[in-house]
Amino acid sequence: MASLAGGAVARAFETNAVEFPDRHIELRTAPELWLKRLILGGFEKIFEIGPCFRNEGTVWSVRMEHPLKLFPGLDKTHNPEFTTCEFYAAYNSLEDLMATSEQLFSDICKRSQSLISERFASLPPCDIKSDAPYQRLDFIPELESTMGLKLPDLKSRSAEAEVLEIFRKRSIRFPSPPRLPRLLDRLSSEYLEPRCTNPTWIMHHPECLSPLSKSFISRTTNQVVAARAELFIKGKEVVNTYEEENSPFEQRRKFEEQVQYRDDENRTEIDESYIEALEWGLPPTGGWGCGIDRLAMLLSGTDRINDVLPFGNLRNVVSLGKGGGGKKTAPEPPQLIRKQPC
Repeated sequence: MASLAGGAVARAFETNAVEFPDRHIELRTAPELWLKRLILGGFEKIFEIGPCFRNEGTVWSVRMEHPLKLFPGLDKTHNPEFTTCEFYAAYNSLEDLMATSEQLFSDICKRSQSLISERFASLPPCDIKSDAPYQRLDFIPELESTMGLKLPDLKSRSAEAEVLEIFRKRSIRFPSPPRLPRLLDRLSSEYLEPRCTNPTWIMHHPECLSPLSKSFISRTTNQVVAARAELFIKGKEVVNTYEEENSPFEQRRKFEEQVQYRDDENRTEIDESYIEALEWGLPPTGGWGCGIDRLAMLLSGTDRINDVLPFGNLRNVVSLGKGGGGKKTAPEPPQLIRKQPC
């Protein structure tokens, strides 16, 4: 809990404490900013496996005047309460982080297949082609090549309007509100993510999609991009990793730009406490995050997050509580919990 939940573009759950009745308190949306404070304090490597909470509702998409319910906040692959693993390592570059990920996932997939064949035969085989190196897709060049259109200068004032024009030309439903980060993320989900059946990196995202990562000017596109990579398997994001922004001046600028994109889901604020911490000197640091629930789904061959949650998703949990009011429904039984032969 904290007075300001940071580290992710997401709405936080709000609560209160008897000890501090007049203070605003939020449940964390990510452990990132706290773990990086530990790097600032002298730890060279730090990790945590723990819960996060994101109070995400329905995201609507619109095509001209016709609304469409496109991204529900609670669906078969998303739950507001989830478990994540994050680590931070001083002096790790993006290439270091990607190499570590590939070795880790190669080992995990092989071990999972061994366990499935020996002890959990009722589960489908782990058919992920996990041998390194993984395919890489450079965000902007690959997107332009697939669309057959050039993106505008994404730092220009007209960038948002010009990207909206691409949506109209390609008859793509666009998110509401149609702000630049949401538009670019939508283009990625439309054109890049479906190509990631086998383990694939989507890397060097536009800077506006990665406010906590270092950025640079791409020699290929002359656009400002992030030193970031996301690992997708079977069309789903599994890992998010990047070189951390360690300049307090650049971090303030990026926070200020994110505030311009605020909406009901993105309630970004300038975290003055974190900027002050950066002034003490964060070494070059690599950060890495993986959703444990999503990983369990991937390895067990299920497409429903309910199947890897002991008590189901948020809808099931609130229905089980006494005095919750409203119609109570029994949770869907997880399909993966089966008796194994002795």
